[in-house]
Amino acid sequence: MHRSQIFFYVLLSFIVGVFAGSFLFISKEAALVAAALCVFLIAIFYRHGSRLLNPRLALAAFLALFFLAGILRFNVFNSRVHNLQKFAEAQEQVIDPENKRPIKVTVYGYVVDEPMADGDKQRIILYAKQLRAGSYLINLQEKVLITAQSYPHYQYGDKLKVYGQVKKPDPVRSRPAEGGATSTLGRSASNGVNDFDYVAYLAKDSVFTTMFFPDVESAELNLPLMERVKISLFKSIFTVKSTFEESIRRSIGEPNAAFTEGILLGSRSQISDELKEDFVRTGTSHIIAVSGYNITIIAAIISSFFMLFFRRPTAFWFSVIGVALFTILTGAQSSVVRAAVMGMIVLLAQREGRLSNPRNAIVLAGAVMILINPLVLRGDVGFQLSFAATLGLIYLAPAIETYFKKVPNLFKLRETLVMTLSAQIFVLPLLLYYFKSLSMVFLPTNLIVLPTIPFAMLAGFVTAIAGMMASVLGQVVGYMAWLITSFEIGIIKLLAKPDWAVAAIELPWYGAVAMFGLIVWFTKKLRSRTTSKNN
Repeated sequence: MHRSQIFFYVLLSFIVGVFAGSFLFISKEAALVAAALCVFLIAIFYRHGSRLLNPRLALAAFLALFFLAGILRFNVFNSRVHNLQKFAEAQEQVIDPENKRPIKVTVYGYVVDEPMADGDKQRIILYAKQLRAGSYLINLQEKVLITAQSYPHYQYGDKLKVYGQVKKPDPVRSRPAEGGATSTLGRSASNGVNDFDYVAYLAKDSVFTTMFFPDVESAELNLPLMERVKISLFKSIFTVKSTFEESIRRSIGEPNAAFTEGILLGSRSQISDELKEDFVRTGTSHIIAVSGYNITIIAAIISSFFMLFFRRPTAFWFSVIGVALFTILTGAQSSVVRAAVMGMIVLLAQREGRLSNPRNAIVLAGAVMILINPLVLRGDVGFQLSFAATLGLIYLAPAIETYFKKVPNLFKLRETLVMTLSAQIFVLPLLLYYFKSLSMVFLPTNLIVLPTIPFAMLAGFVTAIAGMMASVLGQVVGYMAWLITSFEIGIIKLLAKPDWAVAAIELPWYGAVAMFGLIVWFTKKLRSRTTSKNN
């Protein structure tokens, strides 16, 4: 077996191990005993060669070791002690003797992410540093989700004093859409989004407690030097992002401005619920999610620019820094992190003069993300969808491309058709399981809209830069961006109108697993047939 294949299966074994640990209760003790057995078998092989142990058996033991490592990684991560969560659990049993109500506490911390607008309120993730309950003061390093009034609007890095009741999240509630709003399909009650594990959804961001409409005020907080440096750096980055977005809003009218922000930076908070619903109904939500396409363009532009002044190795590091900053700007969502890791792998491969393996790249990106936070594998639907779509592009797209050779590639029509079908087929089991719906117009909508997205991105970027230089210049340049995005929004709204645009289809988890297995089998057969024809 080739080294690249071993590398692939090792990482895949780790990912499968984390997956198994997420759904099955496997004690750390049992995993450690099994891991010790695997190490023993591997040691025998390397000491005596193939005389006592078959090489395939040794490889199986090696892969099993990484499988068990995945289980252990999940168990260790999931068993961390969260003082704020424990206090919330205990607080449920404690009643203030005077007013017979749950005791309120004071939490000191700072805003650790961009606040999300949600109708007439805002959702803030506070990095709690201290908890005061009566005369007790407890030092913390935990996150808490705060739902507060829309005003005053808080920003990343704001130091806050929050007084209220700490609660555990409700186990089940409607799935929030991107940006924090509750997602529905609106026009048909049967097409609504299913309930889901809200605890797991928040846990993947290391949020285990919530506070609803507490008293919030500014506070003084002494922080270590490195935290102050991090806050200062991130505030500067988000300030640039805010200036960039404000320039777009001044230059382009709504809803075009919010749409432009979405396709450029993945920002969805300013997009209306109605338009988000239209994206869902037409299967075009992915166009306002930053993908590998955005990362590739940014890396190529940065690298090409700095190669005018520096040698390739120096330009490489500028590209890496640029991709990292862009990832932060977009909020470091799973799809962006995955694309960024894969993009950096490609850049590294080019620097070393080696061809990058997309299969290994995506598995490495997934393994790195899961190693850092094993909970994303189960709790982050965006993570699952982005990886499934990428798998479709890597494996299925090349296999079906030959069947569409007669389709003209004018405006990249054939390429768009192949990519849309490949991605949609691989994410179909997840869509039916999580959202219990399927867009019936996704293909024509994507075929019309996707070829125009690069032009909209370019026009939006130029508009933002021009608007930052002069408001009048931004409005003049922004007219082209307005025309392109008006066309795209118009098509999406038009095709989202029919009642039959979305079909309600429910699929249990075992049905989703079976469907995905069938898709993988079909893809394998199709690739084998395509390879035979080419040979």
